[in-house]
Amino acid sequence: MGKIKRKKLLLTVLMVNMFITMVGIGLIIPILPKFLLEFGVGGQEMGYLVAAFALTQFLFSPVAGEMADRHGRRIIILLGIFIFSISQLIFAVGTEMWMLYISRLLGGIGAAFVVPPMMAYVADITTEDERGKGMGMLSAAMTLGFVIGPGVGGFLADFGLRVPLYCSAIIAGLATLTTFLFLKETLAKEDRLKMRVGEKKQENIFTQLVKSVKAPYFILLVLVFVLTLGLVNYEVIFGLFVDVKFGFTPKDISIVITVGALVATIVQAVLVAKLITRFGEKNVMNMSLLLAAVSMILLLFVKGFWTILIISVLFFIATALVRPAVNTLLSKMAGDEQGFVAGMNNAYMSIGNMIGPAAAGIFFDININIPYLFGAVILLGSIGIVTGWKGEKKEQNVQESC
Repeated sequence: MGKIKRKKLLLTVLMVNMFITMVGIGLIIPILPKFLLEFGVGGQEMGYLVAAFALTQFLFSPVAGEMADRHGRRIIILLGIFIFSISQLIFAVGTEMWMLYISRLLGGIGAAFVVPPMMAYVADITTEDERGKGMGMLSAAMTLGFVIGPGVGGFLADFGLRVPLYCSAIIAGLATLTTFLFLKETLAKEDRLKMRVGEKKQENIFTQLVKSVKAPYFILLVLVFVLTLGLVNYEVIFGLFVDVKFGFTPKDISIVITVGALVATIVQAVLVAKLITRFGEKNVMNMSLLLAAVSMILLLFVKGFWTILIISVLFFIATALVRPAVNTLLSKMAGDEQGFVAGMNNAYMSIGNMIGPAAAGIFFDININIPYLFGAVILLGSIGIVTGWKGEKKEQNVQESC
């Protein structure tokens, strides 16, 4: 029983830290336009700031994954949370644009040092049978934080545009302390030493990307990119879409996003492990991708707050179910490279975070319906990719050898 309680405590600490990081990423979205008015800049600078975060997250994710294999999970997670808290504080007190850029670049590094080691940590403390549930809980925290962030930022901004950033910095600082006190290392010293001595010199991000293309789990990494692209595409444009088309207020938008995130998180935490056990990862992925695509299409033909709320909830549920299914398969195929695979997972997610907002904005300026049509086509095409993927046999072989 003591061992079970310890696992629950460790997983709770991970979930809290993941939630804080993802909230920090999202809460800046609603306040950034008005915040930048203080600096006399507009949309172009806003886009660059969003991209800066995703860029460093992309560049440093594989580095963080390999460092977690070489030096342990705990120290990298601790470093990531600390860097992220500093980045939020710099943004809150920033008086010059260069300070905002430094903040976003540091924020991306912090996020990169948090996510991959956490995924590897979950793999360390769970068995094959528990892996789906553990990844589901961590993904639930990720989904809730990322989607609820804009809502939190919008509500806190009523007390001042810098208040959300100060709150995020304080909470991240407390999370750093919590991690230091309660999170224990899970990777044995001999395993860390073996990775440092036996491995070649650490490869750069582009070499690792080429390496990932040749891996049996490459299609799963592509799906991570597609899912991120779809989720970011939906969230970034959603506020503009419902404002232009239906006259939604900021409060309406916050309610839809918050309710959708809460329902999706509950479903993810309660059902994902059961669904994966009963139907298998590939079937769960296909069902979720279909539901997400249909939801995006339906959004173009409905009107009214409650109808849009229901469709948005369905979309968030779909993305909440498919992500842990992909993460579970990736973890099962990673073998003793949990950190590297988790790092590549985060790198492909970061690429989606870079491309998604830019593409959605361009399409929205052409026609407000195109972003959702584009997203639906991408998701439907992914069903064909999952169905035709032959990696299941390889994944079973990995399980048999464990």
